[in-house]
Amino acid sequence: MSHKQFDFLVFIGRFQPFHLGHQSIVDIALEQADRVILFIGSADSARSIRTPFTYEERRDMIAACFVEQVTDGRLRMRPLNDILYNDTAWIAAVQANVLDEVLAAGNDDADVRLHGLKDFHVALIGQMKDRSGDHTKMFPQWEAVEVKHAYGTFGSTEIREDYLRPSPILPNGICPEAVNKWLHDFTTKPEFASLVAEKQFIDDYREQWKTAPYPPIFVTVDAIVIQSGHILLVERGEQPGRGLKALPGGFVNQYETLRDAVIRELREETKIADQKGEIPPAMLASFIEDSKTRVFDGPYRSLRGRTITHAYMFNCPNRAKLFKVSGSDDARSAAWHELGTLDPRDFFEDHWAIIQEMTGI
Repeated sequence: MSHKQFDFLVFIGRFQPFHLGHQSIVDIALEQADRVILFIGSADSARSIRTPFTYEERRDMIAACFVEQVTDGRLRMRPLNDILYNDTAWIAAVQANVLDEVLAAGNDDADVRLHGLKDFHVALIGQMKDRSGDHTKMFPQWEAVEVKHAYGTFGSTEIREDYLRPSPILPNGICPEAVNKWLHDFTTKPEFASLVAEKQFIDDYREQWKTAPYPPIFVTVDAIVIQSGHILLVERGEQPGRGLKALPGGFVNQYETLRDAVIRELREETKIADQKGEIPPAMLASFIEDSKTRVFDGPYRSLRGRTITHAYMFNCPNRAKLFKVSGSDDARSAAWHELGTLDPRDFFEDHWAIIQEMTGI
């Protein structure tokens, strides 16, 4: 390795999309460190107006901007999955990935066998400016290098706001040329049209509450229904998240309890039935595992606005033949899925994270 200030600089971001501010930070990192490890966050999230681009798409965007550095191994990119309700697991994932990169780089030299981070100067780099960028308190073992990009006050949120519209405004002068070309080509794809439709729905939804005296807080319920190693999921029939898998659930009516609401939503959306017919509310209530009831109240968990959901675990009796289900109401379809075959990228909003927390998978 050369005699730069750092052996490794770690840059964590979502890059939705990668813009000139991000590029300037990577440039500075490459000047100051032998190698830069770029973590691309929300790597396992489904497409939405907040996460419109997959990990692979963002990786390719960035690689097109740093061809030489990626080729010679100075810029290393790694996917970083969201673990929304377990910061400790997320921190551990970052630590493990950094260790892997350091060992891999150090052991490139056949005469040197390395076993950890202690022989290297590792630091974080970034803007450290907001809830998505300040990781210094999570990694006190690494020095923090704060950088302010030299391209104004714009961010990815503002870029997406202009881009995801019927007549998209491309971020010329804000994103690298290679990224602008990629974004231009993406506008011809059906995925772009779906994102535009979702954004229009969200904008219209928020407009309804624009004149409220204070920002509304919505209350919902979700059912985690488990039977014989399977989980009951619905496919969303409407925006937002049309076509994505979701937990049966919905908004609480004005004059019902949370418990009654989750049972009602479960019956309405799945028509869950045994050999005698649709299972009555009292029997469904007997399947609820009260000790596992949990509130999920992340302020940014829903694009529609502040939405607090109450999750109920239904442990249905094991049996050779699963309960019958069929989609109804807001659900396009309902079906049982093996717990071991779920793909996080198929899920609406934070429903995958809720399943992880409630089931421990």
